[in-house]
Amino acid sequence: MASHNALLSGIDLQCYENNHAHRTEEMDMERLLVRRGQPFSVVLQCTDHIPLLPDHQLNLILHLGKNNEVVLKVSDSEQDHGKWWFSQRNAQGEVMLTLHSPADALVGLYSMTVVLLSADGQILEQTKSYTFYLLFNPWCKDDSVYLPSEELLQEYILNENGILYQGSWDDITTVPWDFGQFEKDMVDICFEVLDNSPAALKNSGMDIANRGSPVYVSRTVTAMVNANDDRGVVSGRWDGEYSDGVAPTRWTGSVPILRRWTEGGGQKVRYGQCWVFTGVACTVLRCLGIPARCITNYSSAHDTDANISVDYLFNDQLESVSEGRKDSIWNYHCWVESWMKRDDLPDGYDGWQVLDPTPQERSDGVFCCGPCPVHGVKEGEMGLKYDTPFVFSEVNADLIVWIVHPDGERIQVSQNSKVIGRNISTKSVYGDFREDITANYKYPEGSMKEREVYKKAGRQVGQKNEGPGQLELFIKHAPAIHGTDFDVIIEVYNAGREDTDAQLIVTSNAITYNSIHRGECQRKTTSLTVPAHKAHKEVLRLQYDHYGACVSEHHMIRVTALLQPTDQDNIILQEINIPLKMPALHIKIIGKAIVSRKLKAHISFTNPLPVSLQGGVFTVEGAGLTEAKEIKTHGKIEPGQAVTVKFSFKPTRAGLRKLLVDFDSDRLRDVKGEATVIVRTKMQNRNAVPEI
Repeated sequence: MASHNALLSGIDLQCYENNHAHRTEEMDMERLLVRRGQPFSVVLQCTDHIPLLPDHQLNLILHLGKNNEVVLKVSDSEQDHGKWWFSQRNAQGEVMLTLHSPADALVGLYSMTVVLLSADGQILEQTKSYTFYLLFNPWCKDDSVYLPSEELLQEYILNENGILYQGSWDDITTVPWDFGQFEKDMVDICFEVLDNSPAALKNSGMDIANRGSPVYVSRTVTAMVNANDDRGVVSGRWDGEYSDGVAPTRWTGSVPILRRWTEGGGQKVRYGQCWVFTGVACTVLRCLGIPARCITNYSSAHDTDANISVDYLFNDQLESVSEGRKDSIWNYHCWVESWMKRDDLPDGYDGWQVLDPTPQERSDGVFCCGPCPVHGVKEGEMGLKYDTPFVFSEVNADLIVWIVHPDGERIQVSQNSKVIGRNISTKSVYGDFREDITANYKYPEGSMKEREVYKKAGRQVGQKNEGPGQLELFIKHAPAIHGTDFDVIIEVYNAGREDTDAQLIVTSNAITYNSIHRGECQRKTTSLTVPAHKAHKEVLRLQYDHYGACVSEHHMIRVTALLQPTDQDNIILQEINIPLKMPALHIKIIGKAIVSRKLKAHISFTNPLPVSLQGGVFTVEGAGLTEAKEIKTHGKIEPGQAVTVKFSFKPTRAGLRKLLVDFDSDRLRDVKGEATVIVRTKMQNRNAVPEI
């Protein structure tokens, strides 16, 4: 179609100007990445000696999808609202083309061709194809992911560093996480994740046609981040056996996981647990342009039978008799919230939506969860899609204790509405500290409004043992440092006027964060008489010799106390989860941090355990600083011995960056550390002499 006198010589995509204007310059400066609903301009380069004739016409053709499933002819005037169009300005042998995409345009990798037509519509010539990515645009008020706060967008789209919350509701700990959504090739990998979904592989045209909807895209992300049903990214494992992969606690960020997945041809990456799934999902969502944040719910219910309660079953000897897939209370559970309009729901449910990529229960036959409107959870609207009953149980189920008699009869002995769903947490937009968002999910525990919502959600509200009875049970503990012995104190207080006899059973178990028992540490059974208005104290000494052999990689001990008054049916149950304090990693940065200039880091660690450690390995990574690297230690690390490793790296991008470090060994895992680094460009170096 091109002649010897060709008019069109090429297109300058103006990547630097466009990417800067669309806030994608951190992703790439050599490829065009733009956001929908916001214009961008490219320059059509023409031969100098032949001007564009006035009777010639330009057309733009866009293709989307690997097999060009979607073809769009872009008009040169805004005739139909909500469709692509372009305007043009001619100057000095070039034509500036400004493209306008609708705010609900399909996201993905487009190819663009400019066609020159004659006055009668004949194709005279056309350019080669040029590609660009179109992303969601939370800065555009007509986009369904619009978030009208620059402060929130700086955090929930642009921040590559995050904090995940772990520990227990009364002893919250932090874990740094490197989202790295702007690292090299991340945008390609994130769209590759979508392209590998079962819907895309089955009918790519239909899948691409739905990619204008953040509801559809985010639900696809939750299904694809776990590898349970599909060519998903991360395989979950909770049994402590990770020799054929990477222990979940080893990861410090999403980028190595996503890169390993794509380099392996879509083979699942081993292994992840809830915070890993959450971190990876947050990376993908932020990269695609959907505002996202990581949430931790403490004392999180896993309700297997969808009855909005967690049921603990004991026999007459106060031994657990739950069979099969039993309900449980996770010490904590992480998920993602994303921000979007819900045009598929009645009014009132826009805003934050729960997305849970951890495979727990199936939703429409697939291991995914959400998007579920947070406001719908708070109001107990169980009919809203997606998965509102499951999320409601996670944050607001009641704990019900039953006695099962030998003939199979069940008797409910207590119901507690205040145990589940505590201190729901996310990182603040104002710094590296915690924001409590429990009030977003439910009304104050035990309040009349909270009980009304619980009843509306479909459960009878019992009052049995809601308040303190004659006997009250409390558990306290001394500072629990991993590697040391410490005391747990169980106190039984008699608020009545008469002495009361009771049986007290106390057990301590090494558990994972999601309540899988790894072994019993100690057990103590006591018959006691508690005088009126007096307290009885029992001390359980937890020794490293007992818990050290079975403690999980989450360094968690659960102490459970069951108290049964001799002449009464009601049982009082109290549990506390004790996170064992971990040593700190010390990181020292040596030198000035300047883009492309070598920088050194020294990392030191001291073994806190009374046993030697073997197979020690440090993992370091940081968005804009260095790709993930492993540094192995040699030989044993004896008790109390300090180890220091050194490594060098060259920062790749300027700005406030974080270097994240993890230490793992045979007997001690998940030791974390971080260092903040301010990286300057070469011209920002105070000693540099600017060029004239």
